Amino acid sequence: MQRRHQKVVEEAPAPHLDPEARAQVLQSCVDACLEINYRGAGTFEFLYENGRFYFIEMNTRVQVEHPVSEMVTGVDIVKEQLRIASGLPLTIKQEDIKLNGHAVECRINAEDPVTFMPSPGKITHFHAPGGIGVRVDSHLYSGYSVPPHYDSLIAKLITYGDSREVALRRMEIALDEMLIDGIKCNIPLHQDIVRDANFAEGGVNIHYLERNWVSTDPGICRRRSPLPAVLRINPVTPGISANRRSSHRIIPR
Repeated sequence: MQRRHQKVVEEAPAPHLDPEARAQVLQSCVDACLEINYRGAGTFEFLYENGRFYFIEMNTRVQVEHPVSEMVTGVDIVKEQLRIASGLPLTIKQEDIKLNGHAVECRINAEDPVTFMPSPGKITHFHAPGGIGVRVDSHLYSGYSVPPHYDSLIAKLITYGDSREVALRRMEIALDEMLIDGIKCNIPLHQDIVRDANFAEGGVNIHYLERNWVSTDPGICRRRSPLPAVLRINPVTPGISANRRSSHRIIPR
């Protein structure tokens, strides 16, 4: 799910995606890397609609949503990326990559949850949620001042579970536990998203947030009519991920 081409919520694996279709697009990524003799971190992006994949681009870097891939594969992608950069071999083979469980990531931004206006300033109190299957990648601490000059992303909240339902339920609880005082942030928006019936079913349109919901007050979003599913798929290979902003990291057991 995204807003103005910026992702808001990410998850892995993509819900309701046919296993054969997933295997096909993943193999295409592997074949492309072999064809161009690519070495290093990279992310392939596709759109999926009506049973077909459409290639968008390849980013030759790690990406923000890498934690969901790490959680469902058990691979420390940043570690593998650093090994490649150091001239060392990968510690895994392609056939070792298996998807287990489900992961969801919410991007926590320093912005008004209704108007989306940036909200820089001093954080008077920060509390990161914890527990089994909960991970927080962030540089925040109580007393930290969010500058107005950069991207509004201040934390990534990731939850993992044996199923999508469990991951979403853990996300609900984690969002309720997370505290960021002193500035406005989009936690109320995420609380609504993860409790939305259509989102819970999976496979919503990437424009669902912009076209289907009308924000009125903080924490209140009204749905319009459903749209056909268009999924944005980011297949990953070892070394693909995003800048790690971690001071808090809890790996599921």
